[in-house]
Amino acid sequence: MLAGTAVAAHVAEPVWWRAVLALVVSLALQVGVNYANDYSDGVRGTDDDRVGPMRLVGSGAASASAVKRAAFLSFGVAAVAGLALAAATAWWLVAVGAVCVAAAWFYTGGSRPYGYLGLGEVMVFVFFGLVAVVGTTYVQTRTWEVAALWAAVGIGSLACAILVVNNLRDIPTDTLAGKRTLAVLLGDRATRGLYAGLVAAAGAAVVGLAVTTSGWALLGLGFVLPALPGLRTVLGGATGPALVPVLQSTGVAQLVWAVLSGVPLFLV
Repeated sequence: MLAGTAVAAHVAEPVWWRAVLALVVSLALQVGVNYANDYSDGVRGTDDDRVGPMRLVGSGAASASAVKRAAFLSFGVAAVAGLALAAATAWWLVAVGAVCVAAAWFYTGGSRPYGYLGLGEVMVFVFFGLVAVVGTTYVQTRTWEVAALWAAVGIGSLACAILVVNNLRDIPTDTLAGKRTLAVLLGDRATRGLYAGLVAAAGAAVVGLAVTTSGWALLGLGFVLPALPGLRTVLGGATGPALVPVLQSTGVAQLVWAVLSGVPLFLV
C-alpha cells in the first residue's frame, strides 16, 4: 500500500481516504488468507507434523469452525472496504475483489487447492504484488502507471520470497502430506536458487522504479541490508527451524524496500 500510494503521490495528489481503504482491504485479505490456510491445512491433516510456527487448528488451540468463521469475517471486512472503493472509482473493481477472495480461499481450500499444485508463488506475486500495488495507485489516480508496475514487481518478488522460504522449510513434511508446493516440485537446491533470484528481481525493480520516477528511489536498494542475513541462511543450506527467522528478515526487507523507495516519491 505504501509503494502504490508513493507512486500515486509522484504522479498526482494522493487521495488518503482511498489509500486507507486500500490498506484495510489488503490487511483484511492477508488476515483472511492466513486463517483460511490454517483451517484448510488443519482439517486436511497437513499441519499434524509442523516444523514452523504453531497453527491454530493443527495444534488444537482453536476449533476448525472458529478459524473458518474468522477467515470469512476477515473476507467480509475486505469486501465492505472494497465496495466503498469501487463506488468511488469503478464498479469493475467488485469483480477484482471477488477474484481476490476466491484466490485467498482456494489457495489451500476446496477439492483441488492451487497451493497444492505448485501455483502458490504465482498467485502471491499476482495478488500481493501486481493487484495490491497497481490497484492502490489506480484507485487514487484512475490511471495506469508504469512506475506502479515496477513497484509491484519489487513488492511481489519479496512476497513470493517469503512463501518460497516457508515452503523450502516444509519440503519434507509437505512431501509426506502430498502437498505439491513449488518447492516440492523444484527440489531443495533449485528452490534456494529461486529465493536468491527473487531477491535479485526486487533489486532490479528498484532500478526500474527509479528510471520511471526519480533517481532518489534508488535509496530502495537499502533493502539488501536486512535481506542479506536471510539470503546467507538460505544459500548456506539451512533447513527446518533454522529457516524460520528468514521469514522475518524477508518481511523486514519488503517493508524497507517500500519505505526507502517510496518515501522519496512523496518528496520529489
